[in-house]
Amino acid sequence: MNHRELATTGINLPAVGLGTWQYTGGIEPIRAGIALGACFIDTAESYGSEEVIGQAIRGIRRDIFLATKVSPRHFRRADVVKAAEESLKRLGTDYLDLYQLHWPNYTVPIAETMGAMEQLVDGGKVRFIGVSNFFVRDLKSAQKAMSKYRIVSNQVQYNLIDRTVEFGLLEYCRRQNITIIAHSPLATGFSSIRAKDPERVIDKVAQARSKTAAQVALNWCISKKGVVTIPKANSVEHVKENCAASDFQLSPEELELLDQKVEYGRRGSVEIGLRRIARQCLQYLGKNQ
Repeated sequence: MNHRELATTGINLPAVGLGTWQYTGGIEPIRAGIALGACFIDTAESYGSEEVIGQAIRGIRRDIFLATKVSPRHFRRADVVKAAEESLKRLGTDYLDLYQLHWPNYTVPIAETMGAMEQLVDGGKVRFIGVSNFFVRDLKSAQKAMSKYRIVSNQVQYNLIDRTVEFGLLEYCRRQNITIIAHSPLATGFSSIRAKDPERVIDKVAQARSKTAAQVALNWCISKKGVVTIPKANSVEHVKENCAASDFQLSPEELELLDQKVEYGRRGSVEIGLRRIARQCLQYLGKNQ
Protein backbone atom coordinates (compact mmCIF):
# COMPACT_ATOMS: atom_id res chain seq x y z
CA MET A 1 0.00 0.00 0.00
CA ASN A 2 1.38 3.40 -0.98
CA HIS A 3 1.16 6.23 1.55
CA ARG A 4 0.79 10.01 1.52
CA GLU A 5 1.56 12.47 4.30
CA LEU A 6 -1.47 14.10 5.87
CA ALA A 7 -0.82 17.82 5.32
CA THR A 8 2.46 18.50 7.17
CA THR A 9 1.62 16.41 10.22
CA GLY A 10 4.19 13.68 9.72
CA ILE A 11 1.32 11.16 9.65
CA ASN A 12 1.33 8.88 6.62
CA LEU A 13 -2.08 7.77 5.38
CA PRO A 14 -2.66 4.86 3.00
CA ALA A 15 -3.44 6.18 -0.47
CA VAL A 16 -6.56 4.00 -0.43
CA GLY A 17 -8.57 3.99 2.78
CA LEU A 18 -12.01 2.72 3.72
CA GLY A 19 -15.13 4.83 3.20
CA THR A 20 -18.35 3.83 4.96
CA TRP A 21 -21.18 5.96 3.57
CA GLN A 22 -24.18 3.66 3.01
CA TYR A 23 -22.02 0.82 4.30
CA THR A 24 -23.75 -2.54 4.82
CA GLY A 25 -20.86 -4.99 4.79
CA GLY A 26 -20.42 -5.69 8.49
CA ILE A 27 -17.11 -6.28 10.24
CA GLU A 28 -15.25 -8.59 7.87
CA PRO A 29 -14.66 -6.23 4.90
CA ILE A 30 -13.29 -3.59 7.27
CA ARG A 31 -10.96 -6.07 8.91
CA ALA A 32 -9.86 -7.35 5.51
CA GLY A 33 -9.00 -3.81 4.43
CA ILE A 34 -7.03 -3.18 7.61
CA ALA A 35 -5.06 -6.38 7.03
CA LEU A 36 -4.17 -5.10 3.56
CA GLY A 37 -2.92 -1.80 4.90
CA ALA A 38 -6.04 0.34 4.52
CA CYS A 39 -5.82 1.50 8.13
CA PHE A 40 -7.50 4.86 7.39
CA ILE A 41 -11.22 4.55 8.08
CA ASP A 42 -13.68 7.36 7.48
CA THR A 43 -17.23 7.64 8.78
CA ALA A 44 -19.68 10.29 10.04
CA GLU A 45 -22.26 10.61 12.76
CA SER A 46 -24.92 10.69 10.01
CA TYR A 47 -23.74 7.50 8.28
CA GLY A 48 -24.95 5.02 10.88
CA SER A 49 -21.71 3.03 10.54
CA GLU A 50 -19.80 4.18 13.62
CA GLU A 51 -20.89 1.24 15.75
CA VAL A 52 -19.77 -1.44 13.28
CA ILE A 53 -16.45 0.35 12.83
CA GLY A 54 -16.01 0.38 16.58
CA GLN A 55 -16.54 -3.37 16.63
CA ALA A 56 -14.13 -3.94 13.74
CA ILE A 57 -11.26 -1.98 15.31
CA ARG A 58 -11.66 -3.31 18.85
CA GLY A 59 -8.27 -4.36 20.15
CA ILE A 60 -6.36 -2.69 17.31
CA ARG A 61 -7.41 0.94 17.77
CA ARG A 62 -3.83 2.22 17.99
CA ASP A 63 -3.12 0.83 14.52
CA ILE A 64 -5.98 2.76 12.93
CA PHE A 65 -6.27 6.33 11.69
CA LEU A 66 -9.92 7.00 12.53
CA ALA A 67 -11.93 9.87 11.05
CA THR A 68 -15.52 10.90 11.55
CA LYS A 69 -17.65 14.00 10.93
CA VAL A 70 -20.01 16.27 12.80
CA SER A 71 -23.24 17.23 11.02
CA PRO A 72 -24.01 20.91 10.29
CA ARG A 73 -27.00 20.89 12.64
CA HIS A 74 -24.52 20.38 15.50
CA PHE A 75 -22.20 23.31 14.76
CA ARG A 76 -23.00 25.29 17.91
CA ARG A 77 -20.13 25.04 20.42
CA ALA A 78 -21.90 22.83 22.95
CA ASP A 79 -23.39 20.69 20.20
CA VAL A 80 -20.00 20.07 18.55
CA VAL A 81 -18.56 18.84 21.83
CA LYS A 82 -21.60 16.69 22.55
CA ALA A 83 -21.60 15.19 19.03
CA ALA A 84 -17.92 14.30 19.38
CA GLU A 85 -18.54 12.60 22.71
CA GLU A 86 -21.38 10.56 21.22
CA SER A 87 -19.27 9.54 18.22
CA LEU A 88 -16.50 8.45 20.60
CA LYS A 89 -18.96 6.23 22.47
CA ARG A 90 -20.30 4.64 19.28
CA LEU A 91 -16.76 4.06 17.99
CA GLY A 92 -15.59 2.66 21.31
CA THR A 93 -12.57 4.94 21.57
CA ASP A 94 -11.39 7.85 23.67
CA TYR A 95 -9.99 9.95 20.83
CA LEU A 96 -10.48 10.72 17.14
CA ASP A 97 -7.55 11.05 14.78
CA LEU A 98 -9.48 13.38 12.48
CA TYR A 99 -12.69 15.25 13.21
CA GLN A 100 -14.33 16.92 10.21
CA LEU A 101 -17.10 19.45 9.62
CA HIS A 102 -19.38 17.57 7.24
CA TRP A 103 -20.69 20.59 5.28
CA PRO A 104 -20.55 24.35 5.79
CA ASN A 105 -23.35 25.77 7.94
CA TYR A 106 -23.98 29.41 7.15
CA THR A 107 -26.40 29.92 10.05
CA VAL A 108 -23.75 29.41 12.74
CA PRO A 109 -20.72 31.72 13.10
CA ILE A 110 -17.73 29.75 11.88
CA ALA A 111 -15.62 31.13 14.74
CA GLU A 112 -17.93 29.44 17.24
CA THR A 113 -17.66 26.10 15.44
CA MET A 114 -13.90 26.22 14.98
CA GLY A 115 -13.46 27.29 18.59
CA ALA A 116 -15.25 24.11 19.63
CA MET A 117 -13.06 22.03 17.33
CA GLU A 118 -9.94 23.56 18.86
CA GLN A 119 -11.35 22.90 22.31
CA LEU A 120 -11.62 19.22 21.44
CA VAL A 121 -7.97 19.16 20.36
CA ASP A 122 -6.92 20.90 23.57
CA GLY A 123 -8.86 18.31 25.56
CA GLY A 124 -7.19 15.37 23.83
CA LYS A 125 -10.42 14.16 22.22
CA VAL A 126 -9.26 15.03 18.67
CA ARG A 127 -5.81 14.99 17.11
CA PHE A 128 -6.44 16.85 13.84
CA ILE A 129 -9.17 19.08 12.40
CA GLY A 130 -10.58 18.68 8.89
CA VAL A 131 -13.54 19.78 6.80
CA SER A 132 -15.67 18.20 4.10
CA ASN A 133 -17.38 19.68 1.05
CA PHE A 134 -15.75 23.10 1.61
CA PHE A 135 -14.79 25.26 -1.34
CA VAL A 136 -12.04 27.86 -1.21
CA ARG A 137 -14.12 30.66 0.28
CA ASP A 138 -15.40 28.40 3.07
CA LEU A 139 -11.91 27.03 3.73
CA LYS A 140 -10.45 30.50 4.08
CA SER A 141 -13.17 31.54 6.53
CA ALA A 142 -12.74 28.42 8.64
CA GLN A 143 -8.96 28.72 8.81
CA LYS A 144 -9.13 32.43 9.61
CA ALA A 145 -11.40 31.64 12.55
CA MET A 146 -8.81 29.32 14.13
CA SER A 147 -6.21 30.58 16.56
CA LYS A 148 -4.14 27.50 17.46
CA TYR A 149 -4.34 24.80 14.81
CA ARG A 150 -4.54 24.27 11.07
CA ILE A 151 -7.08 22.53 8.88
CA VAL A 152 -5.28 19.43 7.59
CA SER A 153 -7.80 17.97 5.15
CA ASN A 154 -10.81 18.64 2.96
CA GLN A 155 -12.98 15.71 1.95
CA VAL A 156 -14.65 16.29 -1.40
CA GLN A 157 -16.02 14.35 -4.33
CA TYR A 158 -13.35 13.68 -6.94
CA ASN A 159 -13.31 11.08 -9.68
CA LEU A 160 -12.79 10.66 -13.40
CA ILE A 161 -16.16 12.15 -14.29
CA ASP A 162 -16.48 14.84 -11.60
CA ARG A 163 -13.43 17.09 -11.57
CA THR A 164 -14.96 20.17 -9.97
CA VAL A 165 -12.13 20.31 -7.43
CA GLU A 166 -9.77 21.10 -10.30
CA PHE A 167 -11.51 24.48 -10.64
CA GLY A 168 -9.22 26.16 -8.11
CA LEU A 169 -9.80 24.06 -4.98
CA LEU A 170 -7.19 21.38 -5.67
CA GLU A 171 -4.45 23.91 -6.30
CA TYR A 172 -5.44 25.99 -3.28
CA CYS A 173 -5.26 22.95 -1.02
CA ARG A 174 -1.87 22.03 -2.41
CA ARG A 175 -0.52 25.51 -1.70
CA GLN A 176 -1.94 25.42 1.82
CA ASN A 177 -0.75 21.85 2.51
CA ILE A 178 -4.31 20.61 2.96
CA THR A 179 -4.78 16.99 1.97
CA ILE A 180 -7.69 16.21 -0.36
CA ILE A 181 -9.63 13.14 0.75
CA ALA A 182 -11.50 12.04 -2.36
CA HIS A 183 -14.86 10.49 -1.59
CA SER A 184 -16.96 8.74 -4.25
CA PRO A 185 -13.83 7.98 -6.32
CA LEU A 186 -15.88 5.51 -8.35
CA ALA A 187 -18.76 8.01 -8.64
CA THR A 188 -22.19 6.81 -7.54
CA GLY A 189 -21.48 3.48 -9.23
CA PHE A 190 -18.87 2.42 -11.72
CA SER A 191 -21.52 2.15 -14.43
CA SER A 192 -21.81 5.94 -14.38
CA ILE A 193 -18.10 6.21 -15.18
CA ARG A 194 -18.38 3.65 -17.97
CA ALA A 195 -21.19 5.69 -19.48
CA LYS A 196 -18.74 8.59 -19.87
CA ASP A 197 -16.08 6.46 -21.55
CA PRO A 198 -17.37 5.95 -25.12
CA GLU A 199 -14.04 4.66 -26.44
CA ARG A 200 -13.55 2.24 -23.54
CA VAL A 201 -10.13 3.66 -22.76
CA ILE A 202 -10.39 2.64 -19.11
CA ASP A 203 -10.85 -0.99 -20.13
CA LYS A 204 -7.97 -0.72 -22.59
CA VAL A 205 -5.61 0.63 -19.95
CA ALA A 206 -6.83 -1.98 -17.48
CA GLN A 207 -6.23 -4.80 -19.91
CA ALA A 208 -2.73 -3.55 -20.73
CA ARG A 209 -1.96 -3.35 -17.02
CA SER A 210 -3.67 -6.62 -16.05
CA LYS A 211 -5.81 -4.60 -13.65
CA THR A 212 -9.52 -4.05 -13.30
CA ALA A 213 -11.23 -0.96 -14.67
CA ALA A 214 -12.11 0.16 -11.14
CA GLN A 215 -8.47 -0.11 -10.10
CA VAL A 216 -7.47 2.10 -13.00
CA ALA A 217 -10.08 4.69 -12.00
CA LEU A 218 -8.87 4.66 -8.40
CA ASN A 219 -5.23 4.86 -9.44
CA TRP A 220 -6.03 7.88 -11.62
CA CYS A 221 -7.42 9.59 -8.53
CA ILE A 222 -4.48 8.90 -6.24
CA SER A 223 -2.00 9.82 -8.98
CA LYS A 224 -2.87 13.44 -8.17
CA LYS A 225 -0.50 15.19 -5.78
CA GLY A 226 -1.88 15.59 -2.27
CA VAL A 227 -4.84 13.25 -2.80
CA VAL A 228 -5.90 10.10 -0.95
CA THR A 229 -9.16 8.29 -1.49
CA ILE A 230 -11.75 6.35 0.50
CA PRO A 231 -13.81 4.02 -1.71
CA LYS A 232 -16.60 2.07 -0.07
CA ALA A 233 -16.76 -1.69 -0.45
CA ASN A 234 -19.39 -3.94 1.13
CA SER A 235 -17.55 -7.20 0.46
CA VAL A 236 -14.10 -8.60 1.17
CA GLU A 237 -13.61 -9.20 -2.56
CA HIS A 238 -14.20 -5.55 -3.41
CA VAL A 239 -12.02 -4.36 -0.55
CA LYS A 240 -9.15 -6.44 -1.93
CA GLU A 241 -9.73 -5.03 -5.40
CA ASN A 242 -9.73 -1.45 -4.13
CA CYS A 243 -6.62 -1.86 -2.00
CA ALA A 244 -4.68 -3.30 -4.94
CA ALA A 245 -5.33 -0.06 -6.83
CA SER A 246 -2.35 1.52 -5.08
CA ASP A 247 0.09 -1.22 -6.08
CA PHE A 248 0.97 0.30 -9.46
CA GLN A 249 1.44 3.70 -11.07
CA LEU A 250 -0.18 4.85 -14.29
CA SER A 251 2.23 6.37 -16.78
CA PRO A 252 1.99 10.03 -17.85
CA GLU A 253 0.73 8.82 -21.24
CA GLU A 254 -1.99 6.69 -19.66
CA LEU A 255 -3.05 9.54 -17.38
CA GLU A 256 -3.25 11.92 -20.33
CA LEU A 257 -5.32 9.42 -22.29
CA LEU A 258 -7.80 9.09 -19.42
CA ASP A 259 -7.92 12.85 -18.95
CA GLN A 260 -8.68 13.45 -22.61
CA LYS A 261 -11.00 10.57 -23.47
CA VAL A 262 -13.20 10.16 -20.41
CA GLU A 263 -15.98 12.73 -20.45
CA TYR A 264 -16.32 14.73 -17.25
CA GLY A 265 -18.09 17.60 -15.60
CA ARG A 266 -16.52 20.48 -13.74
CA ARG A 267 -18.76 23.05 -12.09
CA GLY A 268 -17.58 26.60 -12.59
CA SER A 269 -17.44 29.46 -10.11
CA VAL A 270 -20.94 30.70 -11.00
CA GLU A 271 -22.57 27.32 -10.36
CA ILE A 272 -20.54 26.83 -7.19
CA GLY A 273 -21.66 30.24 -5.97
CA LEU A 274 -25.31 29.56 -6.76
CA ARG A 275 -25.20 26.23 -4.94
CA ARG A 276 -23.66 27.96 -1.95
CA ILE A 277 -26.44 30.55 -1.90
CA ALA A 278 -29.11 27.86 -2.24
CA ARG A 279 -27.65 25.90 0.64
CA GLN A 280 -27.43 29.02 2.75
CA CYS A 281 -31.10 29.85 2.09
CA LEU A 282 -32.21 26.32 2.96
CA GLN A 283 -30.21 26.40 6.18
CA TYR A 284 -31.76 29.68 7.24
CA LEU A 285 -35.15 28.07 6.62
CA GLY A 286 -34.10 25.10 8.73
CA LYS A 287 -34.43 22.65 5.84
CA ASN A 288 -30.81 21.76 5.13
CA GLN A 289 -28.91 21.11 8.32
